[in-house]
Amino acid sequence: MNYYVIYDGNCNLCVTLVQLLENLDQGKLFRYIPMQDEKVLSQWGITAQDCEQGMILIDAQSPSKRWQGSNAAEEIGRLLPLGSVFVEAYRALPGMKWAGDRFYAQIRDNRYTVFGKRANTYQSAYCIDDDCRIGNG
Repeated sequence: MNYYVIYDGNCNLCVTLVQLLENLDQGKLFRYIPMQDEKVLSQWGITAQDCEQGMILIDAQSPSKRWQGSNAAEEIGRLLPLGSVFVEAYRALPGMKWAGDRFYAQIRDNRYTVFGKRANTYQSAYCIDDDCRIGNG
C-alpha cells in the first residue's frame, strides 16, 4: 500500500467508485478512509471543511504530498496499470482539464441530489488499519 484515498462514505456514487477501485487494486496500492472518520483524518490535520472540496489522495510515504478533487481522480487513474496513458491523453487535449475540473465540481456539489445518500457509511475491506470501524462512533 502506498496511498490513502479519502472518500465520502455516505455518497452512493463515491462508494461505487471506491468498490470499483477495490476490485481493480485489491489493496495493493490503496487504503480507503471515509471522510466521516474524523478521528483518523484529524491525525493529518484534515477537517470536514477540507473534505467539502472533494476526495483526497495522500502519499503514505510522504503525507504532506496530497491531491484533491479532480487532481486526486487523475492521480489515481495515473497510478493504475496502463492508466497513465489515458490520463496523459486526457491532459493533452486542449480544454479537457478545465472541463474535467468543472464537471468534477458539479458532481461533488450535487452528489446526494443526483446519486443519493447511503443510510450507513461504507467501510472498505482495505481500510487504513484493517479494523474498518469509524473512529468517531
